[in-house]
Amino acid sequence: MKSALLVWGGWEGHEPKQCADIFAPYLEEQGYEVEVSDTLDAYLDEDKMKALSLIVPVWTMGTITGEQQKGLLEAVKSGVGIAGWHGGMGDSFRMNTEYQFMVGGQWVAHPGGIVPYEVNIVNHDDPITAGLPDFKMTSEQYYMHVDPSNEVLATTTFSGQDTPWIEGCVMPVVWKRMWGKGRVFYTSLGHVAKDFEAPEVLEIVRRGLLWASR
Repeated sequence: MKSALLVWGGWEGHEPKQCADIFAPYLEEQGYEVEVSDTLDAYLDEDKMKALSLIVPVWTMGTITGEQQKGLLEAVKSGVGIAGWHGGMGDSFRMNTEYQFMVGGQWVAHPGGIVPYEVNIVNHDDPITAGLPDFKMTSEQYYMHVDPSNEVLATTTFSGQDTPWIEGCVMPVVWKRMWGKGRVFYTSLGHVAKDFEAPEVLEIVRRGLLWASR
């Protein structure tokens, strides 16, 4: 049976539990045995971690110990999939560059706070984004430091209204990559639980979870 571990916590402004509660039932519907944890110690059991199909981190900021990080990264490297969104995966542990290397990016700013912006699908053939149109959001538009080896599936373009020096900058919003044998999916969408009421955002994450899972 497929198995998934969701680990939520950190900064409460991103509604980690509420967001985890959206996707745990979905994975159960897809036939996964799902465990939900609110401690990073969930990453310490090496045998259990490496037996998983999928890890879903929902943890903004905070700190992770060396042993906790090792348990997570080694599981993914061995072939366990990992998939997440927004700050719950892309702004988790600001001091841990190896974790950021695995994710493929790190949040650095959201100019203007909550702003209207457009998401542009750039890969219409990939199973994560196939058939989805460009769409508009009003939320945090993430400016990130990103790995050029990412396979980018969707982007956004900054207007420069609040930061004129980045006007016209095209920034990845959805990507996938590998970490060892493990598949990695990330999207900067999903600031709070309400953002998943946008059908495109919900569908992208649902598909990303299934794609990443081994």
